[in-house]
Formats: sequence, structure tokens, C-alpha cells
Amino acid sequence: MKVLQIINSLATGGAEKLLLEQIPIYNKMGFVVDLLVLDGTKHPFLDELIKQQCCNVYSLGASNVYNPFLVFKIIPYFKKYDIVHVHLFPALYWVSLAKKISFSKVKLVYTEHSTTNTRRKRKFYRLIDKFIYKSYTHIITIASEVDINLKNHLRTNLNKYVLINNGVNTSLFNSAAPYPKSDFFSDNDIILIQVSSFRWQKDQLTLIRSLTLLPNNVKLLLVGDGDLKNELQLEVEKLNLSDRVKFLGNRIDVPRLLKTADIVILSSHHEGLSLASIEGMASGKPFISSEVPGLTEVVNGAGLMFEKENEVELSNHILALIKDENYYNAVVKKCLERSRQYDIKKMIDSYILLYKSIL
Repeated sequence: MKVLQIINSLATGGAEKLLLEQIPIYNKMGFVVDLLVLDGTKHPFLDELIKQQCCNVYSLGASNVYNPFLVFKIIPYFKKYDIVHVHLFPALYWVSLAKKISFSKVKLVYTEHSTTNTRRKRKFYRLIDKFIYKSYTHIITIASEVDINLKNHLRTNLNKYVLINNGVNTSLFNSAAPYPKSDFFSDNDIILIQVSSFRWQKDQLTLIRSLTLLPNNVKLLLVGDGDLKNELQLEVEKLNLSDRVKFLGNRIDVPRLLKTADIVILSSHHEGLSLASIEGMASGKPFISSEVPGLTEVVNGAGLMFEKENEVELSNHILALIKDENYYNAVVKKCLERSRQYDIKKMIDSYILLYKSIL
């Protein structure tokens, strides 16, 4: 069985991180699972995967992943593999079209990673999406909310859908060694951290604004990159928080960074099934998230939740954890227990069963 994973790039993001973690595990289990990226721009995730020498990594070399001519560059790869597993838009479209015009017999699988997207706001795109998704033998949804929303959008053959929860290498995050706090701030500071790309969906702005309601010794690490980074840096300066917020960019040492922090936070407008939330809970630190689809089903009853865009409620949760050590430890315990339900081995076993059923 030979599987090719196709994704836009291996820049920052949950789907990208998931491939970085799972492909080496397939290799150790004796399966051939390779990677094709539309955009081969070097990023830490891509560099790390190449360094591990666990798979073939192919690139179409495109800086513009929205170029429709990529369809023709994808076609030759179909001949080498039994299954092609696709992630994210526009790879979703280009691979589907490549199969249609090549009449290839390769089996296509697609993983839907998000609860919603801008295409679903326009009825016209429903017709296009139905045409595109029809090429895929199976559609994997990563959470119940994702599953329900996609079925409502496409209204197609329900037998195609397979719900497989995302997974995380929980032991990696639980056993990581922290950095000295002095590497970032002072030893006595309370450090908050959010790991996410800098785009509207992730809403770092609410977290930044919450700092204005917290003591001066509460500091913030923001890990990731994206289009809104400059805008967020300007907001930090505007609020006179430059000495309390550090932008760390994309990092491959996220487990150590989470261990260094005191509280892990994910302020988001919506998610699929958030890997960052599972990683945060597995780190042995209390986890706080916005109460939105894709986070509620993972976090509720374990970590703490606040109304999205409500920096006051978020700051109150942070203060409660800082002031009460017993409460802090109780939340940590619940978070660790919840994270074990999403171990990556369970996810990979489910994928392998699906792959075998297709062939």
C-alpha cells in the first residue's frame, strides 16, 4: 500500500503540523506514505520532515497555490500511488480536477479540517463543491461539528463520510523539558502562550487586549506567523504592551514552549478539531479557549472556556488560575485526562483501517 499526502504547503497550521507528526509514524510501522506540497517554500515544518528522512517529499515549486495550471503538474504523481490523501483548499480542487481530466484509477481521500469556510456562504459554491467532492472515495471529518456542517453543505452520499478525530503525540508534550523563563521574561512572571497562525480565525487580538486587564507581571508569548502579524504588532505598541508580548514566529519546539508557559490559551472564532487545544491540554498546563465550534467538544468539562471576543471573561479565568493553586492543579488534571482521548496512535490506526478498506 502506497499513499501520497497532498497539501498546499508545510507552513504553520494544524493540518500541516498533523502531517509532520504522523508521516514518521507510518514509516516506523512499515507503510509507504510520501508527501507532495504545492508550494515548496522552506518552512520549519518542511525542513524538519526532510531532516527525518522518513519519506519522499515532492514539491511543485509554486509560490501561488491558487494557480489552476497546478492541476497538470499533479497528474503524473497518480501513477506512483494506490491512494492520494488530500488536505485543505485549493489542493482539494486541483487534485479532484486532475483525476477527472486524467481518468486515473487512483483512489482519492480528503480530510475536512474546518467547521466552515468562506465558500459555504455562497450558494453558487455548493454546486462547485458537490462536483469537486464527487471525485473523492471517502471524506474524512475530524470532529462531529465538522461532520454535521459539511453534510449540510454538500447534501450528498452519506456513505462517503468517515469521522476520525485528530490526534496528538500526547507523550511528547507531557514529557517536554521547559526553557528557563528568563529566556523570555523574568523568572517571577506569569507566562501565557497561544500557538496559532496569524489570521482572523485565530483572534489573537482578544488575548492581547486581555493583558490590559491583568497585572503587569502577566506576559504573553505568541507563536506562529501569518498575514495579520504586523497588524497585531501595531496593536501591541498602541496598547503599550511591547515589554509584555513577544512574537516568536514559527517554531518546531512547541512542546518545550508550552511547558515553559504557566497557562495555554486559544482565542479563536472557529476551529475544526483543534490540535492546538489537545497539545495545550497534554502539556500539563491549564488550558483556556473561546467557546466556539471545534473547541467546545474538545475542551468543555476539562479546560476553561470564555465567550469569543470577550477579553473581560478571559482575563477573569486567568486571574482565577493565578490566585488559586488548588484550582490551577485541578484544571491541569482534567486537561491531561481529556488529552489522552485524542492520542495520535488512535487516529493513525483508524486511517490505516480506512486505507485498507479502500483497496
